[in-house]
Amino acid sequence: MTENVAPSADPPSTFEVAGVPFVADLSGALFWEEQRLLVVSDLHLEKGSSFATRGVLLPPYDTAATLGRLAAVVARHDPRMVIALGDSFHDRRAHERLGAQDRDAITALQARRDWVWISGNHDPALPSDLGGMVATEVAIGRIRFRHEPTGAIGEIAGHLHPKARVSTRGRAVERRCFASDGERAVMPAFGAYAGGLSIRDVAFAKLFGTPAFTAHLLGDTKLHTIAASRCY
Repeated sequence: MTENVAPSADPPSTFEVAGVPFVADLSGALFWEEQRLLVVSDLHLEKGSSFATRGVLLPPYDTAATLGRLAAVVARHDPRMVIALGDSFHDRRAHERLGAQDRDAITALQARRDWVWISGNHDPALPSDLGGMVATEVAIGRIRFRHEPTGAIGEIAGHLHPKARVSTRGRAVERRCFASDGERAVMPAFGAYAGGLSIRDVAFAKLFGTPAFTAHLLGDTKLHTIAASRCY
């Protein structure tokens, strides 16, 4: 008789920043297991309503979709602390356009855990009525979390919305990605409507100082680690 054995689940994808291992969630979040710390970047909440005020009509569901994905990640990792790495809101008035359900969702996400909003270039003056605390950056040991990357060793930042385009099975695939050289990392945008910047852009070359860095592409079932020089 042949015994049916269920395949084991793939181990979580990890990469190091300045010697510290992080779990790279396929949602685009990072989880520091030792600290029970979850990091997300560039939620861009209320981007849809921001565009609507300028006559560009987008389906007004981006905030609910982004918060729903974030709730799933929080449930998956049960962090002690969450750091949102800036541009959590698409513009300075975006928090005023939040619906009651979305405000309740944010409150629920913050329950029983520390929450830090890092100020970004889109939301430099975050209000105090959203819960959590506001900071310009956070340092824990050798790791420093901020919105705009400077290239410092141990830095985890957002702002640039990295994405990578690769060729596979005769077709081009473009995905959001983490960009890292092992000493510093730039996180992908988490927001449903957030765009992306190719890792072949000069902004990344200036940041890393070398083309020898890595793109960790967000796949459907796993992270795909590819040399940036192989992307286009």
